[in-house]
Amino acid sequence: MVHPMTSRLIPALAILLVSTGALTTNVWAAKAKHPKPAAAVEQPVTVESLLSQAHDAVGKGDTELAVRLAQAAIVADPARPRSYVALGDIYAEAGQPDYARSFYDQALGIDPADADALKALTTLDHEHPEHTARANQ
Repeated sequence: MVHPMTSRLIPALAILLVSTGALTTNVWAAKAKHPKPAAAVEQPVTVESLLSQAHDAVGKGDTELAVRLAQAAIVADPARPRSYVALGDIYAEAGQPDYARSFYDQALGIDPADADALKALTTLDHEHPEHTARANQ
């Protein structure tokens, strides 16, 4: 003898399984009809793409991710001043001028005439004069 509660649940479970199976079949059928667009194919990771993603992360307020992406750009090409400037910009925007200054200085160590690093240091000196005095001691 089947318990009365079980006999009431069996039809409900059967309906659930059938509807789920139909739903799953429809999802798979839809994927087969609409394959992944060619543009969605993964592109190789470049320094430019890492810096672009870091910029996007800053815009979304995810400073930690932005820092990691900019660090990855530095690791990928340590001779590129732009990556150091980008990381300095992230730290400057995050209110950490000492870290920012160190990365601007590293960029200038690679290219003493780097316009972005020079401009960023000038802005940093103007916005945080207390850190400029300490840095010059």
